Amino acid sequence: MATETNIQKRETPLAQTEPVRGGPLYIPAVDIAERGHELLLMADMPGVRADAVDIQCERGTLTIHGKVEPRQDVEHTNYLLREYGVGDFRRTFQIGEGIDAAKIAAELREGVLTVHLPKAPELMPRKIAVKANV
Repeated sequence: MATETNIQKRETPLAQTEPVRGGPLYIPAVDIAERGHELLLMADMPGVRADAVDIQCERGTLTIHGKVEPRQDVEHTNYLLREYGVGDFRRTFQIGEGIDAAKIAAELREGVLTVHLPKAPELMPRKIAVKANV
């Protein structure tokens, strides 16, 4: 019987210099909260469009990946100052058996990816009716 609804992160630094499509790979900052019948995973992914997000859930591993397109054509732009780094976002989590993987849903709004992780039905509280004998 599934009894865990926890999510475990893998310890990694917040940014890596691993090249991805010619740019760095960023580890997005994440908040995880419990709300009613689900866990919410909220990841900061600025510059990512909804059609450039890939979420995979396989064998208890949840992976989020967002591709960011460069804001300028680097070859034809004369930068006076360049501080904004462009790169992709990727983060991986281990999810417990208490998550109903078939019902995971996600949305992206204003640079924040929200992943809804519903609890498995067998972990949900259930009201038991009491019959009166007359």
